[in-house]
Amino acid sequence: MSLAPTPRATLAAALFACTLAFAGSPLRAAPVTAVHELAQQEKGPLLGTLRDLVSIESGSQDVEGLAQIAALIRDRLAQLGGKAEIMEPAEVFRMDDTPPKTGAMVHAEFKGTGTRKIMLIAHMDTVYLRGMLKDQPFRVDGDRAYGLGISDDKQGVALIIHTVALLQKLKFKDYGTLTVLINGDEEISSPGARATITRLGSEQDAVFSFEGGGEDGGLRLATSGIGAAYLSVEGKASHAGAAPEKGVNALYELSHQLLQLKDLSQPERGLKLNWTVSQAGTNRNVIPARATAQADARALKVADFEQLEATLQQRVQNKLLPDSKVQVKFEVRRPPLEATAASRSLAAHGAVVYQELGLPLKVYEAATGGGTDAAFAALKTKAAVIEGFGLSGYGAHSNDAEYVQIGSIVPRLYLSARMIMDLSQNKMK
Repeated sequence: MSLAPTPRATLAAALFACTLAFAGSPLRAAPVTAVHELAQQEKGPLLGTLRDLVSIESGSQDVEGLAQIAALIRDRLAQLGGKAEIMEPAEVFRMDDTPPKTGAMVHAEFKGTGTRKIMLIAHMDTVYLRGMLKDQPFRVDGDRAYGLGISDDKQGVALIIHTVALLQKLKFKDYGTLTVLINGDEEISSPGARATITRLGSEQDAVFSFEGGGEDGGLRLATSGIGAAYLSVEGKASHAGAAPEKGVNALYELSHQLLQLKDLSQPERGLKLNWTVSQAGTNRNVIPARATAQADARALKVADFEQLEATLQQRVQNKLLPDSKVQVKFEVRRPPLEATAASRSLAAHGAVVYQELGLPLKVYEAATGGGTDAAFAALKTKAAVIEGFGLSGYGAHSNDAEYVQIGSIVPRLYLSARMIMDLSQNKMK
């Protein structure tokens, strides 16, 4: 799922964004030569990996394609010395649109000589359908590399692989455990991977998520939570002309419920509930026996979703038609990621690292885009969880304009490697 904000969201987020480093500062340190040179050497191979990944169609429900790309990623990580495996979900959180089989995960561990535990996450599934690749293959045009899923999130997978490769070439093993987790169901709210991401996240000292960095390459400490509400009404059918009084009009009850549930948004705190889909009835001359509606929900705090669900359950008890049956189900499709002191401190160090390259790095504390798996990683940990380590780019979920900026490869490899190294060696500034 893309983190790239809309122009309006970008403007609003800028009010909260903190530019923690400035290009051209006379006090900035020079890049660490060995890391920077290897990052430059990895640029070409990373583009090759991107081509290989984009050339495999891996939509969230494309079981064959997901198996193929998972095998490729596992083999690449194993070749780098990791204990790599393909993991099937231990449990699946079933939602309204969860398919019978969800994509597996690629899990790899690299053991070091230190104590710090660091996890790198990305996803290999896309929103595209099988057959679209033939019309839009991987291509390079100037400073842009195009392809289906290249920004969201195959660039993240490639960056992780080549960050690990860079560290291996440096013979750097001062971490305790470097964990890589690539899942295949992010675009459908990670029903199979969420439990594993949360469990592994709780064991880490830091989690870096490699969703794209947007057009400005900023890091993000917060993302929106995504929820859904499903309202169903059971009534009783009858002839609309001859005996309407013998029926229980589910449409009337649904209308009553929607009117009393329409004011639950609290925009000032980022809580939103909007009813977007409804269905009722089968024939013009039949009192409808069933009616349903769906709502989209957004929140910036985990507790707000809990409060919203409780309010929904309470209000639906007030019925217009006593003989109707009303039920509401609420799904937390993805919790919000909230900024913490730990993530602020680690991101500030990232800005110092980027400054070594003469580049500014914005750090956004206010949610500006869609929810991501970073939120699952943060659910049960006090460690820093940071989103947006991926390449700069644009056009996620767009079947004719998705690209990454090739010029961001070296800086992002440098940033990722240096953050792992400095955290492992306790060199945070």
